Amino acid sequence: MSRFSRISILPVVLILALAACKLALPPNAPPTPTVTDPAPGPNAFEPIPLPVGFGADGGWIEVYFTDPTNPLGEGLRGGPDERLAAAIREARLSVDVAAYSLNLWSIRDALIEAHNRGVLVRVVMESTNMDKSVPQELKDAGIPMLGDRREGLMHDKFVVIDRAEVWLGSMNFTTNGGYDDNNNLIRIRSTKVAENYTTEFDEMFVDDQFGPDRVPRTPYPSLTVNGVALEIYFSPDDGVAAHLVSLLDNAEESIFFMAYSFTADDLGEAIRARALEGVTVAGVMEESQFKSNTGTEYDPFKQAGLDVRLDGNEGLMHHKVIVIDRSIVVAGSYNFSASAEDRNDENVIIFYSPEIAELFLAEFGRVYGEAQP
Repeated sequence: MSRFSRISILPVVLILALAACKLALPPNAPPTPTVTDPAPGPNAFEPIPLPVGFGADGGWIEVYFTDPTNPLGEGLRGGPDERLAAAIREARLSVDVAAYSLNLWSIRDALIEAHNRGVLVRVVMESTNMDKSVPQELKDAGIPMLGDRREGLMHDKFVVIDRAEVWLGSMNFTTNGGYDDNNNLIRIRSTKVAENYTTEFDEMFVDDQFGPDRVPRTPYPSLTVNGVALEIYFSPDDGVAAHLVSLLDNAEESIFFMAYSFTADDLGEAIRARALEGVTVAGVMEESQFKSNTGTEYDPFKQAGLDVRLDGNEGLMHHKVIVIDRSIVVAGSYNFSASAEDRNDENVIIFYSPEIAELFLAEFGRVYGEAQP
């Protein structure tokens, strides 16, 4: 289905995004949106209007989603990347970037401008992507950059600004990532969260340690920000899969997931086990990965009778998200795969917040609605 043939769904999608909606998600049926008022209190969200994409502001946190269905996206302007670029332009002291890939002009220009006005800009990248034009332009501008130089991937996508805020999620800082693919981008204002990510960055950039060479050093793996409990893990040193299996094992009502790659048997088995106990399960997986991966969990999910679909986006369904019991959100760069667990540099954040969960459920509703039944 082309981008233009899907324009008719945009009004419904926009209403979903701007209205802090609550989705009714019965088993084996498309989610039915019902609009409710935003939850009151310190973690209520206000909409952030974007020309291309969806945004919500919770004060200490902002959550963004790309919108590959929007025809304005063909201009490669107006997406969540411009909010990140604006934040980089406001940096006063430092900007640390860990990027699997980078070719967005908005991010390039903001980084060079920050460097030229005296902000300390540092970049870590996946080596195989460093010979492309935008990374070369950053090098030519004098920005210090380091590649991982190994077989595993430096697969992170995060930015730490002034050691006070972090931008993270599934979105590569590329034109495809920002405009063709389904992705999320999260901004968190917290010095402790920033310290976690700065520690991870320095292990790579300063200590030149990547992949399984490292030991766990995260200062605050569990913390609370504005009343919301968070957990932050980095792979392969933190044993992410065990944490996720524990969360899934304790699901009581529902598990909804969006997975670019899902080949992790332990996670798949945990989800199927909960489904046998009556937990509602629904998911969307990226079609191209289903066709190319060995050992994908898609077939076992379908054989178990679970409501798991292949995505309908011509680009990539690139999320790595699990929402449990409408109150716990798993997000970050971590694909549900052995490579993410054992070889790649990845990050995972877990939110214990019904309000944040509702934002990701709204995105699930959009992605699920386009997926192949």
